[in-house]
Amino acid sequence: MSNEFKPFVSADMNLKEFTIRGLLIGLVLAVLLGAANAYLGLKAGMTIAATYPAAVLGMALLRLFKDHNIIEENFTRTVGSIGESVAAGAIFTLPAFLIAGVWSPEFFGSFQGWLRSSVIMLVGGVMGILFVTLLRRVMVEDPELPFPESVAASEIHKSGRGGSTGAKYLFYAMGVGGLIEFLKVFGFLAEKWERFSGFLKKIVPGTVMGGKFGGVSTSGGFMWKSPALSPAFLGVGYIIGPRLAALNFAGGVLAWGLFVPLLTLLLGPQFQPLVDAGTIGWTEVTNSIFQNIVKPVAIGGMLMSAAFTLFRMRKSLASGIKRSIGDVKKAASAKEVTKRTDKDLNIKFVFAALLGVSVVTFVVYWWFMGFSQTNLVPALVAALVMLVAGFFFAAVSGYLVGLIGSSNNPISGLTISTLVIAAILMVILGAKGIPGVIATLAVAGVICVAAAVAGEMLQDLKVGHILGGTPWKMQVGDLIGVIVSALVMWIPLFILNAGDLKMAAVKGYSGGFGGEVLAAPQAGLMAKLSQGIVGGEMVWPLIVVGILMAIGFILVQVKSPMLVCVGMYLSFETVAAIFAGGVIRWVIDTIISRRNYNDNQKSRISNRGVLLASGLIAGEALIGLVKAAVAFLNDGIVPNLGETFLGVQKPSFLISVGIFFALGYLLVKLPLANAGDPDEPAAPAVM
Repeated sequence: MSNEFKPFVSADMNLKEFTIRGLLIGLVLAVLLGAANAYLGLKAGMTIAATYPAAVLGMALLRLFKDHNIIEENFTRTVGSIGESVAAGAIFTLPAFLIAGVWSPEFFGSFQGWLRSSVIMLVGGVMGILFVTLLRRVMVEDPELPFPESVAASEIHKSGRGGSTGAKYLFYAMGVGGLIEFLKVFGFLAEKWERFSGFLKKIVPGTVMGGKFGGVSTSGGFMWKSPALSPAFLGVGYIIGPRLAALNFAGGVLAWGLFVPLLTLLLGPQFQPLVDAGTIGWTEVTNSIFQNIVKPVAIGGMLMSAAFTLFRMRKSLASGIKRSIGDVKKAASAKEVTKRTDKDLNIKFVFAALLGVSVVTFVVYWWFMGFSQTNLVPALVAALVMLVAGFFFAAVSGYLVGLIGSSNNPISGLTISTLVIAAILMVILGAKGIPGVIATLAVAGVICVAAAVAGEMLQDLKVGHILGGTPWKMQVGDLIGVIVSALVMWIPLFILNAGDLKMAAVKGYSGGFGGEVLAAPQAGLMAKLSQGIVGGEMVWPLIVVGILMAIGFILVQVKSPMLVCVGMYLSFETVAAIFAGGVIRWVIDTIISRRNYNDNQKSRISNRGVLLASGLIAGEALIGLVKAAVAFLNDGIVPNLGETFLGVQKPSFLISVGIFFALGYLLVKLPLANAGDPDEPAAPAVM
């Protein structure tokens, strides 16, 4: 009995847990952190786990009340973190409808667009929670699953019982990130620097063929770019660390240091007459080459990388599927338990709800395909694929979260495999063209949200298991959180897309989802795959080149081929800023190793650094949404207050360079200042 697990709060204690104040605080955090992750994911192709900031902010806000307790804080964090997973699933798939051209921006901005988007998020989110409810008891008690992020989150709650939560540093960083973004948006700071350097015009030696061919002529040039002044991207680079940031940056170097200059060199003579006539500039030429040639190559690389990721995890995936089937049998046959800490939602309610949601899903898919008689069977098959694949991938997602945490969960890889299966089935069933593409993307959207929600929910249930929370209350709280998040998450997506489209019309760049600012790499991949398989619009030679490139990465044992290919897909200023954040993390890691800090001190330094980085991300994201809203309401024009008040139309980028170094100094200085005495108890590690 000495080895029997005992939660932090005994099952015999009945403390306040599911409270109105805790629920409302959690819902606000779910919306805010979800919107921040939507902004980050659309721009950088990555999201960050919301568990830690939700825990810190939830504890800080509940401290305004005298009678709060740790399992109420756990409940608030559970609800507050679920919005991030809904946002992650949404941004990986919903923009694909617009990128593929099956939804217009006007349709997306209409009531129908909101309704269809919300239905996809709602069905996926509810299914993810119901699936995890079937699997919770066995998976959270499995000693082979370490749940690293769940353990870290539980330690944050425990440490908050005895002192500071660290919330003030999160708020400070949010203020700094928001202020910098505000100054950048309204013309006080320059976001980036770029300059074009032309190549000498020559004939490639050896390409002249006597009198038959005059040789391959060259033109074009090289586009020099700086990192973007972005607190959010610096924060992302800091969190993922120098190695992963370097891999991401390597993709940017390949795209803008190899492919774009090489293609510009060879294609330049074709564009030269237009450039000489003043019709277009070399900046537009390089951006066009990047968008239309290099990005499809990156998509091929992402496709191969996703397949390799699933292959590399084949044993874990097979084990997860096998266990999920066994777990459902155990859950269905389990006797009703009386302990508070073991009570889930009633199993009969769960199965009835799954049946109801499945029927709704079939109707939704048929509705998406126009309620035509010819699409009845494809809609039914799509619903069945969604139900089966949704269960398996929700189980696998939860299993992987137990192994590596939700931050490293390969949701997009799981979704891509489902999308390919659904697309092939649509072709076999004759659902081609726009209806087939819509059905394929709808299946992928539901699966992606379900897998993301399932992983996050199981992670939170493990925290509750450690702290002594009540599972059914957490499940009900997350159901409410999913419903609210699904109904409102369309708003930031619409504002970002519509605002960027209007700014693009004014400034003359490629805007909206899949454009220069809101790259949405995973959604771009989904769109290309669905168009290519169902609609027959794939530029296969470029995709094949990307596949072969990724195979090369795999053969030389690149740690994350997917990250390199995502770096190729994103703009250079984005990946360069993320890399700068990774360099800052490398600096602090080097200082830590030289000063021989013990594990307790390293934990405190890591905790402070991640909180600061998370705050920078949240601060920029919130002001970024404000910027998009201003542009949307003002015909794409964001007022240049810098010119109004300072008389400077374009501020010097040298000032922005100074801001870069100041942020780097803060991200090194403040965490190191939190090292404390070697004999102090360990701080909660959040990495």
